[in-house]
Amino acid sequence: MGFFSRLFGGGPKVDFAELKKNGAIILDVRSPGEFKSGHIKGAKNIPLQELNRKLSGLKKDRVIITCCASGNRSGSAKNILKNAGYEVYNGGGWRSLNNKL
Repeated sequence: MGFFSRLFGGGPKVDFAELKKNGAIILDVRSPGEFKSGHIKGAKNIPLQELNRKLSGLKKDRVIITCCASGNRSGSAKNILKNAGYEVYNGGGWRSLNNKL
């Protein structure tokens, strides 16, 4: 798997709908303004630049699906969370992810 595949969540296909059905948290890492302009119902908003400071507010016993506008920030968030011991998947852009749920 190449660098960009690892960074942006490439690899085996993930059934995001099944993960959500089983209790996964949707974590939107866009700014509050972006989140306010539209988001996935029930998603939690923690901007990427605040994620390290707010890790304690996320439970490690729940799967996390990250999303943003295009998949760049959510890829970075995935790496931060994975390195902190979370089970996490990059859902990419929130609109695309919403269609997969």
